[in-house]
Amino acid sequence: MTMARTLARRLAHGLVVLFATVTLAFFLNEVVPSDPARMVAGAQARAEDVEKVRRELGTNKPLAQRYARFLRRLVHVASTKAAPDHATCAALGPLHLDLGKSYQKRRPVVDILAERAPRTIALAFTAVLVQALLGTALGLFAAKHRRTLKDRVTVGSSLVATSAPTFMTGLLLQLFFAKILGVLPLDGFGASFSDHVASIVLPSLTLGLYGAALYTRISRDEMVTELGRDYVRTAKAKGAGPTAVMRHAFRNVLVPLVTLVGLDLGALVSGAAVTETLFRWPGLGSLAVEALLDRDGPVLMGTVLVTCLGVVLSSIFVDLSVHWLDPRARNEEPARGS
Repeated sequence: MTMARTLARRLAHGLVVLFATVTLAFFLNEVVPSDPARMVAGAQARAEDVEKVRRELGTNKPLAQRYARFLRRLVHVASTKAAPDHATCAALGPLHLDLGKSYQKRRPVVDILAERAPRTIALAFTAVLVQALLGTALGLFAAKHRRTLKDRVTVGSSLVATSAPTFMTGLLLQLFFAKILGVLPLDGFGASFSDHVASIVLPSLTLGLYGAALYTRISRDEMVTELGRDYVRTAKAKGAGPTAVMRHAFRNVLVPLVTLVGLDLGALVSGAAVTETLFRWPGLGSLAVEALLDRDGPVLMGTVLVTCLGVVLSSIFVDLSVHWLDPRARNEEPARGS
């Protein structure tokens, strides 16, 4: 199956998943037994004021009408007469994406997401980089020294790192690097680019160390399996050294590792709420928690849309990477009727 056909199929599947997820999130948000209008108006607001807010928010209309309005506003052509006011839209060429205005912040949701999403994406990429490089290096080290004390210590350390909650790892890193050494900021985002770079180190290490433990186990086990295969024994018989053998076997370990990288990237883009809250990192995770507590439906729907899009795109990245790395995937034809 060609790369273009693979990409087309994955995009089609991704659109279906995106639509289903957003629809499910919309109905779950609408049926939750709480009143956004009351939260916007305030606990002491009069009944007539709350009703006025309901009319402004559109929450007084039937559920089917609210859903139809949501879909009509979500993606529409700019010239469509039935389209809403474009002040809250994000232009994607002739198409406009409109998630409405935040109930609490009174700002267009697309503007809020435009601020928060890049910060979460940056955190996700740095965390995945840390866990992939560190975990793979430790896994290859353990595989090279398998069934020795070095192997046992490395694997045991990875089990400890996996068992430790991320908030505990984050607190220990804050204590050591921010309080004792004073070389990194305790939390926050900072004002300048250098502040942003310094502030991202500890949260990315917190997420990266937790994920590195999984990469260590997987890369170690996969490499041990590959080192026991016939082609490795043949390479050794031809006089290949340990480094050449490891490099040769590592090519086959790349496929599961790339798959893991893509899935982890999608999961981290979905928002590491605990880590973002601990380090006061203004990303999608902390935004989703705020929106959930405030019953800010438009913001909550926006975070669901962006995070689902991140998972879909990372899944497409995994499929294309495996298609490129593994010749068996390139030569595989779909079954009849699939």
